[in-house]
Amino acid sequence: MSPKVPAVTPCDIYDQALKYARSTRMPPGIPRPCYTREWLPENIAALERYVTWLSGGGTSAYVIRIIHIPMAGHILSLNHRPTTSLDLDNDLQKGMDYILSKRHGPFWTKNCRNSMRKFRRFLLHERGLVESNIHPYNPALHTAGLPAWLVELLTRYQHVKQRNWREARIEEGVRRFWSSHLRVWRFLVECHSVHELSDVKRPFFSGYIDWRLEAGASVKSVNGDLRTFHGFMDFLQSQGWPVPHVLLRLRCLKEPEPLPRFLTDAQVRALRDDLEQRVQIADNAAHRRDALLDQACFYLLWQSGLRRGEVEDLRLEDLDLDGLRLTVRRGKGQIDRTVFLTHTAVGALRAFLSVRGPGPTDHVFLYRNQALSKDLIHGRLKACGERVNVPVYAHRLRHTCATQLLNAGCRITSIQKFLGHRNSTPP
Repeated sequence: MSPKVPAVTPCDIYDQALKYARSTRMPPGIPRPCYTREWLPENIAALERYVTWLSGGGTSAYVIRIIHIPMAGHILSLNHRPTTSLDLDNDLQKGMDYILSKRHGPFWTKNCRNSMRKFRRFLLHERGLVESNIHPYNPALHTAGLPAWLVELLTRYQHVKQRNWREARIEEGVRRFWSSHLRVWRFLVECHSVHELSDVKRPFFSGYIDWRLEAGASVKSVNGDLRTFHGFMDFLQSQGWPVPHVLLRLRCLKEPEPLPRFLTDAQVRALRDDLEQRVQIADNAAHRRDALLDQACFYLLWQSGLRRGEVEDLRLEDLDLDGLRLTVRRGKGQIDRTVFLTHTAVGALRAFLSVRGPGPTDHVFLYRNQALSKDLIHGRLKACGERVNVPVYAHRLRHTCATQLLNAGCRITSIQKFLGHRNSTPP
């Protein structure tokens, strides 16, 4: 028996996977995929572009070969028409139906389903579209039992507030908005039978504070709810509502005022050395790309003092690497500012951009061919800290940047502008 010939091209890999695939468990009458010699030429080209897209996005060659090429091949083979005419909500399911008919185990079935979604993301990218994983928050699902006037006014207040929210965080902001407001108003309605604004009495909030503290909420969280209520009362007053004066002067609990927590020079060096070492020892292109992403984000957080969200929202047009600077657009408080970069940060950015790969948006940082999720930087930075036993998170690096600038003799007002603050409160 002649040895198996190594497959090199995507078509060879798919044909070999199809040749050696097991199909004994399949019920009769199930449509079966065909070899690539029967494919449309444009679909062969699409599979090759898909592999290039995956490789550029940091997916390992092994995963591409074992999972992504076979799954995409099944979809292309079973549909037998150009990718531009595929119905992304129905036609891709044919490939998944074929996998399900083979009665694989749950682990492999889950991998194939994720691979189908990956191929869908690629097809959206080719069509100039962006996949959205955000499920819009529907207040109606959470406001049952509350007075209609209250829901209507909270909705209007939300629309006013969100004018100052970053576009990438609007859905998150909407959820936080309703969560905080509903926590207060559900207590008032359910515990004190509040139906009109005039029913709200100041002593009710002593009970609210006790209830929240007994539930384990922090003083800062309780004060946040009280400030949320204050803001809503101010809004109602601006709309001509007769707001009782005592509701505009609710006292918050006294909070401790800890100094900003920063890292020592030794801790920063440990983090830096770990990240740089991971770039050097990366054993394949995918690991090296991820290591370069971690390193570039680290230098922007530490040496440029950017917020985590500002790193996530950076666009290619915001970079001026030759001029050693970048522009933060619509940062916290809708403030635009220019941030100057160190040569080290520029070098880290250039290294990552050389392996950035394609994506559906012009975000500087992509992970697996899409913009960074809000938890990715936090998780990867935390993992780095655990490796070197340094408790680190993104905002702590920002505090470290401010502290090092202050120790170097930089004026408070200059640090304030550099970090994008309207006043000199801690970053």
